[in-house]
Amino acid sequence: MLIDDIVLEKASKNFASFVALRAVDLCVQRGQFTLLAGANGAGKSTLLRLAAGVSRPNSGRVLIAGEDPQRNSKARAAIGLLSHHTLLYDDLSAEENLSFFAQLYGLADATQRVEGALQEVGLLEHRRRRLRGFSRGMRQRLALARATLHQPAVLLLDEPFTGLDQPACAALSQRLLQVKERGQTCMMVTHRVGEAAALADRLVVLRRGRICHDQQWQGSSQELVDTCAPFLGAIH
Repeated sequence: MLIDDIVLEKASKNFASFVALRAVDLCVQRGQFTLLAGANGAGKSTLLRLAAGVSRPNSGRVLIAGEDPQRNSKARAAIGLLSHHTLLYDDLSAEENLSFFAQLYGLADATQRVEGALQEVGLLEHRRRRLRGFSRGMRQRLALARATLHQPAVLLLDEPFTGLDQPACAALSQRLLQVKERGQTCMMVTHRVGEAAALADRLVVLRRGRICHDQQWQGSSQELVDTCAPFLGAIH
């Protein structure tokens, strides 16, 4: 039986007179890695914010694991969010940052989880360094550790490659591939679609707040870029 971890039903979102999303229907199955693409202003980040429970739709509904993330704490706990805003603290060490979030998540095995997470993203030897001295790539790897520390069923990724050089992008892609292989449901917004070719099972393209293209994906980086090219660029 296929289970949908992320469901949007006729979800719309307005900002004053601007309509960011227009009655979007979308179901993301458990374990699927979905790439959200589209031009600037197409509604990608708005959709992700609805899925994260950060924003509420003006009409329609959003469900995570069958529940409203704004009303159900279990649904909120099922979500991990990673973006180019790391949500980390410069004056704390890598270990202290993760320990703080472990407390917020109420993790009983916090010490082991933190150590394991740092090991997984290759930062265990930097555990006591303050973030102020971290590179952008190291920060994003630690942010991934933060977002997955509580082993969420759903991982939401908003422009995670922003500001990263090619080696850092490759390292982050490798870490995300490991997340995918564990069977977590992922949905990612990125302009750097070529980085997502090895990750994406599905490509969903938004235009003017509507889904205009939706297909199962299996192809090369260049094929993904070529498929997305007609939909990207200036706002229509």
